[in-house]
Amino acid sequence: MTWHFTTDPAVFRAAAGAHLAAEPARDTAVLTLMETAARLGWWTEPGGRVTGVAALARGGALSLGATTEEAARALVLPDGDEPVELRGETAAVEAYAHGTGRPWEPAARMRLFRLGALTPPDPAPAGRARLATEADLPLLGDWTAAFARAIGEEPAADHTDFLTGRITEGRLHLWEAPDGRPVSMAAVSRTLAGQARVHLVYTPDAERGRGYAAGATTAVSRAALDSGAAAVVLFTDLANPTSNALYRRLGYRPVTDHLAVRLTPRS
Repeated sequence: MTWHFTTDPAVFRAAAGAHLAAEPARDTAVLTLMETAARLGWWTEPGGRVTGVAALARGGALSLGATTEEAARALVLPDGDEPVELRGETAAVEAYAHGTGRPWEPAARMRLFRLGALTPPDPAPAGRARLATEADLPLLGDWTAAFARAIGEEPAADHTDFLTGRITEGRLHLWEAPDGRPVSMAAVSRTLAGQARVHLVYTPDAERGRGYAAGATTAVSRAALDSGAAAVVLFTDLANPTSNALYRRLGYRPVTDHLAVRLTPRS
């Protein structure tokens, strides 16, 4: 039983493809990072069966996919790499964090949801959905920075490239109020292993309570399904009962609970 590592997504797919295909919802973070990760890893049992996967982002955050506690506890990155942040299913994250012997603290508790039958809000919120365009970039940059702060992350200095990619590929939707003002946004990832992930759902404080996030989320969820995604997933903050209730009303169902932790560097 051992961990194997590569920087080549093709090598990773060849080794862990069956595991990723069997658990795409639980592996959604690793699938999302796969093409840009600094390092990819997979854990093999006797006989070669893969029962754990991980992706180290270039910023030093480590994401675990569907991974046994044994595999998580045994995970040691090569070349002296040590993550500064760790995310994944709660039991696996705690096993890894305890196994390192490094001090750590919880950063966020999340829940992974998978879409069952999409149930649009009834009545629908006032206004309509539309695709974002490059003309929306200044507003969307401000909203993305506010979204990052709201989930406890430090906003990037410039979100232009991040947003432009989603706009160019038609993966960022806005909800417009009846007067034409954008009042909410939601994005969806590329479809990988038959699965797409909704993210970047944000409504400014002054526009909340009118159902706009439900409208935007419904629009991107439907777009993902229409583009051929067999499954659509998203994460919620367990500390936010409003968003958890919203996604349930739209047809999303819980899969697993996740934990993000910050790890203290070794002295």
